[in-house]
Amino acid sequence: AYEIPKRDWSSDVCSSDLTIMAPTPGFPLVLDVKSWPVLVIGGDEEAAEKTQRLLESGARVTVISPTLNEPLRQLAASAKIIHRGRHFRETDLEQTILVLNTLRGDRDFAKMLIAKAREKKFLLWSVDYPEASSVTMPAVVASGHVRVAVSTSGMAPALSGFMKEDLERILDPEFASFVEWLGQLREQAKASEPDAEKRRTLLREALDGFRLLGKVQYPKVWLDENAKRTGETTAASGVKREA
Repeated sequence: AYEIPKRDWSSDVCSSDLTIMAPTPGFPLVLDVKSWPVLVIGGDEEAAEKTQRLLESGARVTVISPTLNEPLRQLAASAKIIHRGRHFRETDLEQTILVLNTLRGDRDFAKMLIAKAREKKFLLWSVDYPEASSVTMPAVVASGHVRVAVSTSGMAPALSGFMKEDLERILDPEFASFVEWLGQLREQAKASEPDAEKRRTLLREALDGFRLLGKVQYPKVWLDENAKRTGETTAASGVKREA
């Protein structure tokens, strides 16, 4: 887990005269990387976090970086990952199905990688460069068997982090136990009730009363901005009616 640094959001809020961007198109799916070769470029905290998630998913991970942070050094020393202690080479792309580029501040490198991804037909994610990526990396909330992915399509990655933290508090250990119990109930129903419709009814009854309740609490800087936008819209409507 990492701590999102506090910042002055007032400098980031877009003014009301800016164009609202359309939602980024995408096709959500879960990629099964078990036993598949995956390349991670970089050796810092971002690379370590992505590498750990890949290992938990069963991927065969190769990390390309002249230096590694301590968690990655430990993984390399225990032979859980392959480490190439040098800078990236094009030959590193052979046979990989997914590349995670965690190097920040090098747009030209990210643009080169996306060109290679299209040429060699592998999936690519580059940190901070969604326009030079073929996939996005959502914030993932894990609670027992449940996975909830949160993505802003690269528009506001920090917001995904905040939502992840709040969802982790909601989907607590009791929720994980509840899901485990539902799975056991389903298996028992499959063993004892041959009628599929009756099984579905039984499981729906077990969920009767379940609700995921929540309310969004917005920061003051957005409430002020939204009030200004609403006021401008109301004023514009009044002008049109007078005309």
